[in-house]
Amino acid sequence: MIELKDILYKVSINAVVGNTTMSINKIEFDSRKVEQDDVFVAIRGSVSDGHDFIEKAVDRGALVVICEKVPNIAVSGVTYVEVEDTQSALAIMASNYYDSPSGNLKLVGVTGTNGKTTIASLLYQLFKKAGFKVGLLSTVKVVVDTKVYDATHTTPDSLTINYYLKEMNNAGVEYCFMEVSSHGIHQKRTEGLDFAGGIFTNLSHDHLDYHNTFKEYRDVKKTFFDELPAKAFALVNKDDKNGSFMIQNTKAKQHTYALKSYADYRGQILESSLEGLLLKLNDHEVWAKLIGSFNAYNLLAIFGTAELLGLETLETLQLLSDLQSVSGRFQYMISDEKITAIVDYAHTPDALKNVLETINDIRTNNETLITVVGCGGDRDKMKRPVMGNIAARLSNKTIFTSDNPRTENPDQIIEDIEKGVEPQDYKKTLSITDRKQAIKTACQLANKDDIILIAGKGHETYQEINGERTDFNDFEIVKQELKKLNK
Repeated sequence: MIELKDILYKVSINAVVGNTTMSINKIEFDSRKVEQDDVFVAIRGSVSDGHDFIEKAVDRGALVVICEKVPNIAVSGVTYVEVEDTQSALAIMASNYYDSPSGNLKLVGVTGTNGKTTIASLLYQLFKKAGFKVGLLSTVKVVVDTKVYDATHTTPDSLTINYYLKEMNNAGVEYCFMEVSSHGIHQKRTEGLDFAGGIFTNLSHDHLDYHNTFKEYRDVKKTFFDELPAKAFALVNKDDKNGSFMIQNTKAKQHTYALKSYADYRGQILESSLEGLLLKLNDHEVWAKLIGSFNAYNLLAIFGTAELLGLETLETLQLLSDLQSVSGRFQYMISDEKITAIVDYAHTPDALKNVLETINDIRTNNETLITVVGCGGDRDKMKRPVMGNIAARLSNKTIFTSDNPRTENPDQIIEDIEKGVEPQDYKKTLSITDRKQAIKTACQLANKDDIILIAGKGHETYQEINGERTDFNDFEIVKQELKKLNK
């Protein structure tokens, strides 16, 4: 048990009705999970307002209510704490409740539109190979040293983050690498965390269904760097025009990486193929098993981070050459019929363009490039025609299909995608709503040496339709369909 006054440390409080010296059980922001002597934090969300469930939480045994407005009728024996911002309060309280676990390890946050999962996951891999106990908080999974948990969000809620960080403390973890999403920053989920460093990858069109404008999206990302402490480092991609903007007001030590500009960590692609990359990193040559120029940027960020965290250069280079690709990120196989299938999480215009341009740079153009792509439902609609245009323009054949339609009509989503196709590319496109059938058709259209790209879902092992998730794995499906062709 912990005292209320201890978990309220550093929280911006406007008023208190009741006593703050009592012991509490745990913190909850979902009234349905409240138990006797819990603290209930009323969060204003995009769908519902926790203030509407204060009475329910008290009925279930909440001893303390954290809110932005104290109810007109206060229940005797319940303490009400009025704060400026309950999301911010939850983040600080969560850290206090778990005894500030982020300060007991070196926590590095990775933010940007593309590359977050790859960089965080490969940093976990690299430091693990270097002999350290390491943690990972990513879209794909949460890892506490060697124990793996399923991930549900890019950036989990504050309580979940601090719970896992405390588990990492208990396991003796020294470094943790964490994806930091714009949603997570905006909803104050990372507030109260003690970051040792922050990495900026790039910024392109995404999440405008949530942030409304690109400027708002960019500015939210910037607040992560604004709040880094002076002892931390900020490592940014200098080739992205937003890189310099991110660190304008940061107190952290500023560092840059780039392929095209002068930077602290400079890279040059010497060779690029489906087998990997030969890179020059700050005058050192290294062979990596990852593919494409976008991975050259990722490797540069990893190289810079490893050095900033104290690893020796030669050891870092050796470890870089041994890194394995992340599930669903340019994950590929070659069938017995010599058809190459690539599965990638590319679900933004910029990511799709990067993957297609990488394939086109590597291939000889004697092969046919067949792309299977869709867009998620209940998400940014503005990017749909843009992605349709990119896929049709940069592929020999394109099949538009469902991604995760969620509550939207998948046929309407496909119509939105088709609007971006230029007249000269119409004949190269085909629309098949059923994703499995679309993948099967791509396999049937492919001949020896052809390349199939299946974009959008990557590592995901489900498809969400009308609120229901069913098993669906792009990589397993394409592998099965290509195997059928060999019989």
